[in-house]
Amino acid sequence: MDRDAPIGGPVELDVLKVLGDNTRYAIYLELARSPRPLATADIAATLDLHANTVRPHLDRMREIGLVDVQVGGRGDVGRPQHRYSISPDAPALGLEPPTIPMLARMVLDLAARLSANADDAEAVGRSEGVRRAAPLEQAPSTLEALVYDLERLGFDPLVSNESADPEAAVVAFTNCPFADMADQHPGLVCGLHRGLIAGFVAEMGDAEVNEFCTLSSRTPCRVTVSSR
Repeated sequence: MDRDAPIGGPVELDVLKVLGDNTRYAIYLELARSPRPLATADIAATLDLHANTVRPHLDRMREIGLVDVQVGGRGDVGRPQHRYSISPDAPALGLEPPTIPMLARMVLDLAARLSANADDAEAVGRSEGVRRAAPLEQAPSTLEALVYDLERLGFDPLVSNESADPEAAVVAFTNCPFADMADQHPGLVCGLHRGLIAGFVAEMGDAEVNEFCTLSSRTPCRVTVSSR
């Protein structure tokens, strides 16, 4: 596996540059808050802009992976209808539509009612971790790829060498974007996160998880990863 190319920096810089424009940021907010994909005309009407002004901004956000587009039907003057939504791989900026946290709460309540346990949650998390690792397999190292992905998810990871193993690194989660839900369902939420990291690291293939500390651990919210 070739891992000479850096990750993270250029993508994050592009995101900052794109969202540094007031109009693009306003468009991004509208998409992030909407529970459904929006047409160019919808965005333009909400922001009191011409559709021709909105289109190039949407194109730029699409170029760097911030938004996805669906094409279908007919829009104005016979053009195919384009509907835009936030890309699933876009960095987490805390702008999710209110229906997403609501859905997450309901799914966790449902899992609890069906007597799902931490092992069930970990199995689900592993599948998502594998999916998230696949685009980053050319990263310089598993640790760098993992930290990058945790940053995108909003965990604000902090890396240290506290482990007695010189080949291991401790990654602390200084913020938990699932904190409210973890307080209500710690076994399920921490299980999902443990599985997410385990699946990610296993898919990368050259490292392993030594220890994952949950909310109930003496040193909570951290993971130790070592090279194989």
